[in-house]
Amino acid sequence: MDSDSEIAYDYPRYRVYKNGRIERLVTDTFVPPSLNPQNGVVSKDAVFSPEKNLSLRIYLPHNKAGEDKNKKKLPLLVYFHGGGFIMETAFSPIYHTFLTSAVSAAECIAVSVDYRRAPEHPIPIPYEDSWDAFKWVFTHVSGSGPEHWVNDHADFSRVFLAGDSAGANIAHHMAMRAGKEKKGSFEISGMALFHPFFFSKAPVEEEHEAAAAMRYMQGMWEIASPNSEMGVEEDPWVNVVGSDMSGLGCGRVLVMVAGNDVLAREGWGYAAKLEKSSGWEGRVGVIETEDEDHIFHIKNPDSVNTRLLVQSFAEFLKEGTSCV
Repeated sequence: MDSDSEIAYDYPRYRVYKNGRIERLVTDTFVPPSLNPQNGVVSKDAVFSPEKNLSLRIYLPHNKAGEDKNKKKLPLLVYFHGGGFIMETAFSPIYHTFLTSAVSAAECIAVSVDYRRAPEHPIPIPYEDSWDAFKWVFTHVSGSGPEHWVNDHADFSRVFLAGDSAGANIAHHMAMRAGKEKKGSFEISGMALFHPFFFSKAPVEEEHEAAAAMRYMQGMWEIASPNSEMGVEEDPWVNVVGSDMSGLGCGRVLVMVAGNDVLAREGWGYAAKLEKSSGWEGRVGVIETEDEDHIFHIKNPDSVNTRLLVQSFAEFLKEGTSCV
């Protein structure tokens, strides 16, 4: 059997062959933006990297769209979607639905970032694309950027990063990179991580389901980062808890974990590491939703627990400014 037909990874939603080719078994669905209010929110797309043909989606409460730019400005959320670095886009139905709900609840302006996906574009390309989008957002800080919604409505003293699963991983690394830049270049008030896609050397319970779930997650990282020389438990891109986080470039962090998620221990470990970090002086909190699975709020947008989590997220964004 040749590498064109020999399967290296066989997952429910995709197969990866030994020659690196991926077969996505679920077709990407593009939901268009809409200037007709959905849940009181309008949206539009903008290109942030013409040379890479990369776009993002901007969400704005409809009642703010026609306001004068001198009116009170809104918190700015920069969001990174999940999907294991392999599936989904910023324009997928599940992310359009979630961002619409979050913007409606928080009364913020949001930028949902699209990035190139593995294995066609392996790690670190998704991080590089995300950083390009992050820098594009900050071209609007003086009010003269390419998108008037951001110019007119974004309060750059209240910038928040967020993401779920792989997107939470990306959000963390964006905050770390922002912290390494010259102080004041990229001020971030806070960061919210939904069920972050992190690994560490902590042993997995030998319970069959937990061990199988962790192997599943580890396999996804091997697909996303095939050139890693350090292995899934050593690579600092994913072994975040085992790395130095003292330079994290934001003042407040909210970590969300789900009780039935095998990665919940990493979320708890991340929060504990931040609390003990001698070089980071911010505040960190954890919200646990018991009896729920990984990214339940994305998969089940109408559930009671999802509504509660979105409301907690909105309250975090409304809480105020705490910049470093």
